[in-house]
Amino acid sequence: MLDSKVDIERAATMLKLLGDKTRLTMVKLLESNDCCVCEFVEIFKMSQPAISQHIRKLKDAGLVKELRRGQWVFYSLNKESDAYPFVQSLMEHLPDQDDRLTALEKQGLRISCH
Repeated sequence: MLDSKVDIERAATMLKLLGDKTRLTMVKLLESNDCCVCEFVEIFKMSQPAISQHIRKLKDAGLVKELRRGQWVFYSLNKESDAYPFVQSLMEHLPDQDDRLTALEKQGLRISCH
């Protein structure tokens, strides 16, 4: 069995990254859904550049990966990341955030970039 422990330095980096409420919520949403930037813009009521900055930090840390579908880019959790088991254990203690996506669907804004 693979050792799922991360070293202290990596754990501190992940905790610092997830210490931001927006990024923490993004990761929780990505735990069960692929999302695009336009959806995060609506959910968080932030500008596209601000959302992209958060995504870039998560990507640089290896927590998030992107998948191109035509001209759109969708983000998901990188389950192959060495830090994934650590992050996943943290996510177990957080409430589901899917209601945010449900609210987008009701507004007709879910995956609005299709």
